[in-house]
Amino acid sequence: MHWLHLAIAIVFEIVGTTCMKLSDGLTKLVPVVVMFTCFALAFVFNALALRVLDLSITYAIWSGVGTAATAAIGILFFKEPVTALKLGSIALIVVGVVGLRFSFNSG
Repeated sequence: MHWLHLAIAIVFEIVGTTCMKLSDGLTKLVPVVVMFTCFALAFVFNALALRVLDLSITYAIWSGVGTAATAAIGILFFKEPVTALKLGSIALIVVGVVGLRFSFNSG
């Protein structure tokens, strides 16, 4: 269940960050409300995951997957420029997250 809590926290963090972009500098009410709600829920579910998972693993996976997914959303939906360095850096984040996941011995 703790891994599910972490996955839910990641989804809420990604949606919240995307809504931050959609809020146009916090000037659009609906994206702002969704952003704050998603960030609050992300922290709730992250805290639930931390009941069992190590802090180092939980936070690294939460921030790493969130960063990689948000970068992909920026490229795909907000037409941000794609460079080899950007793609390589995202790949390194993914490799790091996978490595950290496999370093966790229980659960």
